[in-house]
Amino acid sequence: MSRPYVPLPGWINHGLIPLVNVAVAFLVAGLVVLAVGESPVEAARLMLRGAFGYSEGFGFTLYYTTNFILTGLAVAVAFHGGLFNIGGEGQVYLGGLGVALVALNLDGTFPWWVNLPLAILASAAFGALWALIPAVLQARRGSHIVITTIMFNFIASALMVYLIVGPLRPVGTMQPESRRFLEGGQLPKLGPLFERFGLDLGGAPLNVTFFVALLAAFLVWVLIWRTRLGYEIRTLGFSPSAARYAGMSQVRLVVIIMLISGGLAGMMALNPVMGDQYRLQIDFPAGAGFVGIAVALMGRGHPAGIVPAALLFGVLYQGGAELAFDMPAISRDMIVIIQGLVILFAGALENMLRPGIGAAFQAVRFRSPRAGGVEGRA
Repeated sequence: MSRPYVPLPGWINHGLIPLVNVAVAFLVAGLVVLAVGESPVEAARLMLRGAFGYSEGFGFTLYYTTNFILTGLAVAVAFHGGLFNIGGEGQVYLGGLGVALVALNLDGTFPWWVNLPLAILASAAFGALWALIPAVLQARRGSHIVITTIMFNFIASALMVYLIVGPLRPVGTMQPESRRFLEGGQLPKLGPLFERFGLDLGGAPLNVTFFVALLAAFLVWVLIWRTRLGYEIRTLGFSPSAARYAGMSQVRLVVIIMLISGGLAGMMALNPVMGDQYRLQIDFPAGAGFVGIAVALMGRGHPAGIVPAALLFGVLYQGGAELAFDMPAISRDMIVIIQGLVILFAGALENMLRPGIGAAFQAVRFRSPRAGGVEGRA
């Protein structure tokens, strides 16, 4: 007979359990490393050194973290409303199109600090519009949001290939990419800022989108936990029947949730398109839309958890690339396996350790002198 879950404090629910899940994931990953004849301790040291051991590596880690914060927030907003937005990849594609249209048309007219808010609005609008049709199909026709958003990922990919090799490709070149943006379409790097603290980021593409991502995390916290709309979103996610009984429009909420989620995913395109590559290229999302699912799961849908979870995946990306270079026996595919293990334990097996941790917490709590005194008085 199964036992119901014990209500746990927030520091266990949002802090300890994710940490234990990640520790178990890395323990299993260490066994995989051991199986190919390498030292797990040395592999961990190389990975951490590649991510934090020198300034340029740290800059790359924060660059990847920026991507995962925005896609993780996108998935988390949908989670709170009881929706599984797996279409972040396609929404990033369309967000990149919005960024590119602003940069290509205004980079010679306005400076970057004028074009940045316009690009944010354009990327969010394009990403949101790409999520609108699946949202309407879900709300009006009951189409499953997972199926429709997956299909829209493929459509977005095909659309982007058509645009980049066709209308957006400069005349006289065969490269499948748009023209390079002028100075007004290039976001400044954060190297000069870090130099004030004695850190030389070298060629790391970390740029002002990092602050945009942190601001977005704060605004999502305000939206979900400090506004009426956030309360309605959480109510719908917790109990759709209760939301209907309270007079909330499920159709309206589903559309709004997906628009916000798609907009956040679309904003991720700022980082690679306007902050690094200065052009629109094929496959620039590089899987960040899917990683956002793991980040949101591991961060338990809260921005305070999503930011460190995004940093962890930034470490896996940057440190993993360094590890594959310094330890040839560990290929890039094995790095993907380690990432997959983190996703497995933080997501699919998230509840595996919860009963044991809950039972241990209850045992410690009821054995404490304070708890005994309360029981004695009772």
